Amino acid sequence: MRRIVAVLIILTLAALASCSRSGIEAGLVLADLGAGHGDSLYKRLTPRPERRPVEWTVGGSLRRGDLYLPGEAAEAGLVLVPGAAREGKDHPLLVALAETLARARFEVLVPDIPTLRALEVAEADREPIADGVRWLQAERGLPSIGIAAISYGAAPAVLAALEEPSVAFVVTVGAPYDLTELLTFFTTGHYREGPGRPWLRKDPNAYGKWVFVLSNARRLEDSADRALLAAIAERKLAHPDTPIDDLRAGLTPQGRAVMALLDNADPDRVPALIAALPPRIGAEIAALDLARRDLSRLAARLILVHGRDDRIVPWTEARALAAAAPQARLVLLDNLAHAELKPGAAADTLALWRGVAALLDERNRRTHYPSGG
Repeated sequence: MRRIVAVLIILTLAALASCSRSGIEAGLVLADLGAGHGDSLYKRLTPRPERRPVEWTVGGSLRRGDLYLPGEAAEAGLVLVPGAAREGKDHPLLVALAETLARARFEVLVPDIPTLRALEVAEADREPIADGVRWLQAERGLPSIGIAAISYGAAPAVLAALEEPSVAFVVTVGAPYDLTELLTFFTTGHYREGPGRPWLRKDPNAYGKWVFVLSNARRLEDSADRALLAAIAERKLAHPDTPIDDLRAGLTPQGRAVMALLDNADPDRVPALIAALPPRIGAEIAALDLARRDLSRLAARLILVHGRDDRIVPWTEARALAAAAPQARLVLLDNLAHAELKPGAAADTLALWRGVAALLDERNRRTHYPSGG
């Protein structure tokens, strides 16, 4: 009931302010996000989208995914990137989100990214995202295309937008920016509001660091290390309090370097421990790290949604990304639980409503591609 009242409040505010069509519709979209697969007024007012499996080839690479077609004429395209989850494009929350966006007259392409399904995050994940943008641009005749990404998918999404200048906008939820700062939070719980600022602390969700281990286990040179670190991560993801001493004992120096980072509690030691990681892991961190990229050439507009209560990626990451990008709108909420988009307290609902309205404004811009695109 509290969430329904909050949504009614923002709809009333929108009406009183004589806001744009996007603002009124944003309230309906937000209520539908909160309903998930359940009933909502927006579901009653809009045709049910069609979910269609698709394949496409760009530059010789075969890609697969799901295309969500609105029941009305599409006004923009959107590549929706899954986070690191085994269900991938079939995650129930992601499916509900794609359906809501399709009801909002986005033609939504959700690519299947096997690495993210395997809980592995890589700089190369930008390639299927960029290929999805190119396919929508070439095949679907849409006036503008954006990218929406959740959590670990956000960094590859921004890299894809850097690579593909036709991307008009990027929306992220729980986006990382500086991987040194992120790894500091994963492993020690410390974060700060800027370089040189005092350390703050909160208990991190251990999911983040064990996904990091699983993501990087295959980058070790020794096959036994790869197997042991993967087993450690799987055990901890399934049962966080389970001992791992039996697995740790068999690690070689490369594997022990990874565990040294995970065991450390001193935030000031993290840069040196990252520098001591095996070379392939260090190279992947550098390639995926948005803080090491020149974002001044990013043509896409950013809408960055983040919760101050996020215990996987601290909210300071979104603020740093917003400061580094030429065009960015930061939507900070007190309570978001990393990536759960739904109405909450009145202030958060109003902030999230503004973010959804900004996304619908992007849909309405009808930005055309550069000549020859």
